[in-house]
Amino acid sequence: MTPYDLTVDAGVRDLRAADHLLHTLAAELALPEGVFGCTHLVRGERPRVALSLALPSEPLLRTAQERLTAGGHVVSPGAPDAVGRAVLYPGVSTLTGTLTVAEVLSHSAIARVTVLGTPGGPAPDTPLVTRDHVRPQWQHDELVLTAMPALGGTLVPFEVPEPTPCCADH
Repeated sequence: MTPYDLTVDAGVRDLRAADHLLHTLAAELALPEGVFGCTHLVRGERPRVALSLALPSEPLLRTAQERLTAGGHVVSPGAPDAVGRAVLYPGVSTLTGTLTVAEVLSHSAIARVTVLGTPGGPAPDTPLVTRDHVRPQWQHDELVLTAMPALGGTLVPFEVPEPTPCCADH
C-alpha cells in the first residue's frame, strides 16, 4: 500500500496543540484506522508545528485536501520532512497501561524501541509503562520509540504526556 502524504500548516506553535488538532482532524475527516498522522517542527522566521497525514488512497487524499482547505487550513502535497513524530499510527489505541516491549512491537506500527544511554535495545520482556502517551519518531523509514529507564526495571517513553513549560518556576 502506497501512502499519499499531505502537510497541514495550521500555524500551531506547540506539540500538545498539534496533537489535539491531529485527533480533531482525524475525527472530522472520519479517517480510517491505521492512518499515520505526524507532527513536524518547522524552524525559520515563523517557528511552528506542521502536521502530516499519510493516507492509504488517492481519493481519500483528494477528499481530505478539499475538506481541509475548505476549513481554512493551508494544505500542501507531501510531508514536510522524513522525521515526523507519530501521533496517529496503527495500533496506537492499544498502547495503554503497562506492556512488554514485545507487545508494543507486535501490537503497533512501532518497529524498534531504543533506550537512552544504552547501546542495545531492551529485552522483549521488559515492561514499558506507557502513561497512555506513546510518540515514536520516524528514523530511516521505521517508527522508533525512544524510552528511558524508570523504577523497578521498567521503561517509560522519553516524551512525557504533560511537560513542564520552560521557565515555569520563574
